[in-house]
Amino acid sequence: MTKRERVIRAIRHQQPDKVPWNMDLARPLLEKLAGYYGEPRLTDPTFFEQWVGNHLRTVGPEGGKLFHGLETEVQPGLWRDGWGVIWDCRGLYGEGEWGRPVNIVLPEPSLKGYTFPEPPGPEAFAHFPRFIADHRDYFVVAEEGHLFEVAWALRGMENLLTDMLLHPDFVDELLDGITEHYLVLIERAVQYDVDGFTFGDDWGSEKGLIMGPRLWRRFIKPRMARMFERVRAAGKFVFLHTDGDVTEILEDLIEIGLDVYNPFQPDVMDVYEIKRRYGDRLCFYGGISIQQLLPFGSPQQVKAEVQRMIRQVGAGGGYILAPSHTVLADTPVENIAALIEALQEQ
Repeated sequence: MTKRERVIRAIRHQQPDKVPWNMDLARPLLEKLAGYYGEPRLTDPTFFEQWVGNHLRTVGPEGGKLFHGLETEVQPGLWRDGWGVIWDCRGLYGEGEWGRPVNIVLPEPSLKGYTFPEPPGPEAFAHFPRFIADHRDYFVVAEEGHLFEVAWALRGMENLLTDMLLHPDFVDELLDGITEHYLVLIERAVQYDVDGFTFGDDWGSEKGLIMGPRLWRRFIKPRMARMFERVRAAGKFVFLHTDGDVTEILEDLIEIGLDVYNPFQPDVMDVYEIKRRYGDRLCFYGGISIQQLLPFGSPQQVKAEVQRMIRQVGAGGGYILAPSHTVLADTPVENIAALIEALQEQ
């Protein structure tokens, strides 16, 4: 069974021969792993993905107009993206990776004077056919649509949440503009033979939705539904990455057509109970804690939990095993080795 076939079976809630997996390590951790295994090529993320047996490959448009598509270095370590947001890129994942916005593009609840960036043109997707052909044994996901994250990056988190109560018409206008941008991008991406399209939009804290379920349903849900529908209409699977505890809207996400939910964080939800309740309607992607188990557990504990997840959450399909986010540099390399061994021993 190819990696692509395993992932498709898992999404369709059918039992693959092995639970598919995927992982992403911070670059300093790749360097530690290279030393641990005596394999210098592991410092190359592309080589690591092949070596570890990752099942997914992602491809996005070239050209930089996307959220986090960094275009101009305005100061050392500070980059402006296509929306006008300046990011401090001396972040958690190492030098050169995105971190946090340092400016507010929209200081008032108004779009006066602001021009939305043009979506990437057809030429930005010219590399898709070659990429897909070169990775046909993998499940290929086009990336990446955003909504709330772009809005708060432009307006500021506190401002945007206040606007939802005091200036709802402005929030509608802002979110509609962002949605239209990504609908064009989705339309161009799904013309190619990708298997899915992924959205990245963090809505959760560790204790529930940042804006609460009522405002999420008012502002976010109908626009995500439009974007999900465009992906599904093209016959592709819909992936969503949203950090935090969003269990109170899982039914809503199923309703609007979500196929795969990530990161499935054991630190904020009971992953075994969530799989029991929703596992016939959602495929879960993640489930291995980067906050507790991987940094603070023993190799034996890591291996035992991975085996349990494979055995219980992976039963009947509906699961892609992965760390709940990029694994950070201070994680013991022995625990990463235990994770890899448990995956490859299936």
